[in-house]
Amino acid sequence: MPFGDVYGQWRAMEALNREGLARSIGVANFYPDRLLDLIVSNVTVPAVNQIETHPFFQRADYQALMSEHGVRTQSWGGFAEGRNGLFTNPLLTEIGKEHGKSVAQVVLRWLTQREVIAIPKSVSAERMAENIDVYDFELTDEQLARIATLDTGSSLFFDHHDPETVTWLAGRRLDA
Repeated sequence: MPFGDVYGQWRAMEALNREGLARSIGVANFYPDRLLDLIVSNVTVPAVNQIETHPFFQRADYQALMSEHGVRTQSWGGFAEGRNGLFTNPLLTEIGKEHGKSVAQVVLRWLTQREVIAIPKSVSAERMAENIDVYDFELTDEQLARIATLDTGSSLFFDHHDPETVTWLAGRRLDA
């Protein structure tokens, strides 16, 4: 998270990386200004930036900027935590039917085709098998364009620029 002694923490991770104790290092929830500041102020470019990315908050422009600097996007909340009726969304359901796939599989395929790293969370063996079964189909350009219409351009969870949110997040981090 881009709060606290970010540069001290980053330099400590760079040292671990140099010593071979970490193969790669990355960040989470860094917005463009904070990410670019970190990149230009340090030696190592983050391998990934884990950010909220799902059909309702797609962040395509930010993903392009990160890619331009060699940073991969890792999706946090790829299924939007089920919010906005993700798993029953008519458009995603229709696209799933066109491929004989579930909404979750459509979303994972959408992330994969956008070159977003997805790490879906499940405790169900059946869902784990379903989550990996996304490499036998491809979404068409038309389907990708339809999914793009779901983008609201804002977080479904919280605004990292809001002072109350920053205070709350900082407090949680210190308790961890």
